[in-house]
Amino acid sequence: MTADQPPAGRPEAMRAALRSYVAALHHAYLGAAALLPPGERAALPLLRAGHVTVVVAAARNLHVLATADPLPGPRGQEVQEHDTDGDLAWTVRFYDPVVLPALALVEEAGIPAPGDVQRVIGITDVIYHLSVAPGGGLTPHHAQHAGTGLANQHAAAFRDAETLRAAMRGREALVDEFAVAERLGLHHAVRLLAAALAPGDTEVARAAATDDDAAVRRALVASARAARGRPGPRGAVSRPPSTSRKAAS
Repeated sequence: MTADQPPAGRPEAMRAALRSYVAALHHAYLGAAALLPPGERAALPLLRAGHVTVVVAAARNLHVLATADPLPGPRGQEVQEHDTDGDLAWTVRFYDPVVLPALALVEEAGIPAPGDVQRVIGITDVIYHLSVAPGGGLTPHHAQHAGTGLANQHAAAFRDAETLRAAMRGREALVDEFAVAERLGLHHAVRLLAAALAPGDTEVARAAATDDDAAVRRALVASARAARGRPGPRGAVSRPPSTSRKAAS
């Protein structure tokens, strides 16, 4: 699972440390996923992909992002390295402003800009995107927390999407769009789709006013559950039609 010992030389040693961080991150993700039911485990984005490319991009902040989209082979000063852990395989690609000059133009104010980094790399379908500030931890301990948290987030999003699909019959396609928008970090789309799925819901609108996509999802689930249990027009909760025979008159 783990990368080889870092060779001499600062750039090589840094790449080896980053490669080990990614390996520890994925190992923790797989460990958390192993505790889930088989069907839920198989639906997690990282496990569903099977093989991913992990881009490590150094702007002002360090960005670690995974995608199932294929990238062309390395050229020039580009470096890639391969690792596996169980059924998961990945290729790590390293980019910095020397290899990709456009990275020097993002985060000029020192503010993490995941969308800008993704555009510079040319990736749209992102499974995860982690940002580490200068001086941030890249230890196995940090990787374990990040990987476990990521698996739990993916599992929660999957369960909530299934809940929404069950509660919003006839609007499953819209629910699927919402789930994809959240996974890709399309924050405006998340809010527009939530408003379309729960028009006029004050709690959903309140959550949409924040920058927390997961909070929007949780408010949407609560709204869907409440709507499902509301009384019908005659003041009674709707029930399936009775199958009993009418009494003979």
